[in-house]
Amino acid sequence: MFYKSGEPHGLPHDPFKSCIVPRPIAWVSSMHPNGAINLAPFSFFNALASDPPMVMIAFTGYHEHGGEKDTLYNIKSNGEFVVNMVPLALKDAMNVSTAAVGHDVNEMELAGLHAEDSLLVKPPRVREAPIHLECAFYQEIELPCTLADSINRTIIGRVLGIHIRDEVLSDGLIDLDKIKPLARLGYQQYTAVDNVFVMARPKA
Repeated sequence: MFYKSGEPHGLPHDPFKSCIVPRPIAWVSSMHPNGAINLAPFSFFNALASDPPMVMIAFTGYHEHGGEKDTLYNIKSNGEFVVNMVPLALKDAMNVSTAAVGHDVNEMELAGLHAEDSLLVKPPRVREAPIHLECAFYQEIELPCTLADSINRTIIGRVLGIHIRDEVLSDGLIDLDKIKPLARLGYQQYTAVDNVFVMARPKA
């Protein structure tokens, strides 16, 4: 089949999100100017560069209770956030944090998780997560949006510091078999990294 984006595709659900998979999940902890903690997962997320390390997170739409989504507002307000990696073992806690709760609800507490102080930024880390990226706001990009009364925004952040739990290291390497990072597919589907193999680049 073929369809032009923005025109009817004839399928039960939009297939686009299943065409670009798997997508890593940024479990972002951020802080409101009043000190309130927010935790939310975003699957339109990825690394952009490694030197210096940069990441991007995309936001679509507004908060169900009005205004910008808490994470977007917080990052723009104080310029800091933390990306926490989601292991398979925390999939249910991550799912709890997707709930459309009020602005004043602490999703970290709602999901039964614990806050751990960061070293370089004010927003806390998720103690139970195996890897944390402490980030500083770098740039906001406004993207086209075809949905009525909606927005598409992308935040680029610079990674200032990286925490890696010692127990997920094997011979000095991050052992993804010990983490089984969660990733988003299309629709309501997820997957986890549970099949890791090595393939060396050919020599010139």
